[in-house]
Amino acid sequence: MARRKKGLDIHGIVLLDKRQGISSNKAMQEVKRLYNANKAGHTGSLDPLATGLLPICLGEGTKVSAYMLADDKRYQTVIQLGVMTDTGDVDGTVLENKPVPVISDQQLAECLASFVGEIEQVPPMYSALKHHGKKLYELAREGITVERKARKITIYALECLASTGNTLTLDVRCSKGTYIRTLAEDIGHYLGCGGTVKELRRTAAGQFLLADARTIEQLQAIEAGEPLYSILIPVDQPLQAMPAIHVSQLEADLIQQGQQISCSLDIAESEICRIYHDKQFLGLGEMLMNAKIQPRKIFNLN
Repeated sequence: MARRKKGLDIHGIVLLDKRQGISSNKAMQEVKRLYNANKAGHTGSLDPLATGLLPICLGEGTKVSAYMLADDKRYQTVIQLGVMTDTGDVDGTVLENKPVPVISDQQLAECLASFVGEIEQVPPMYSALKHHGKKLYELAREGITVERKARKITIYALECLASTGNTLTLDVRCSKGTYIRTLAEDIGHYLGCGGTVKELRRTAAGQFLLADARTIEQLQAIEAGEPLYSILIPVDQPLQAMPAIHVSQLEADLIQQGQQISCSLDIAESEICRIYHDKQFLGLGEMLMNAKIQPRKIFNLN
């Protein structure tokens, strides 16, 4: 006998302004309970120390989370110079303290410029990446350090907003997979004194902005029912860069059965497209070499 789902079939995306001191999973669970949704997920973890934009996907919205994970991000961070910790942020154990040299504007500009563009970054041990099936942070907590391969990431822009002598406040625009804790450590090493993240706030993820997010307290203050549902972002909103096709009722029936349909639009082979019938988002399909669309993800939004 199939287990009965708990909660309601609620589909959409909530932009949460995560508070400091809780995990992304706990923040997600709070939103899930608030909506009494039967399914939820988040798109890109924020450390407990970090705050800011955390898109929460509800119901069928969880099917787009993988695409949102690939989005570029933007952060504002405060780096504490002269301090190195085991986690790369001030929540960790201090490993070493060093005096902070006097840093000229030119030296700082040269330092930041050296990190702009495509660079290689070694993921931190305190991360959710896996090694032989076990998360790195689990190994790190056991005192185990393993070799990690450097990965290519892109820093699109790196601007210093403030400098106090032993702290740097930076605005960072970067690609997916960028670890700001590692960037802080690398900047600290460049300057000869080490560094660790003191504060971190995500201000943008893909097309979504922190200015449009709400704290859990603000969400709780919204009247339950329709007012709370009205702020949900449609599940296809993050997919707007993909081409869209509109199909007939017959074609919609075929799509929902997982069958291919013909497509006369100029869509490149292997490209993923959005499929609609009468303004209803049906799902995602892949363009095949025979000018047919193969359904890849079907969304049940009824």
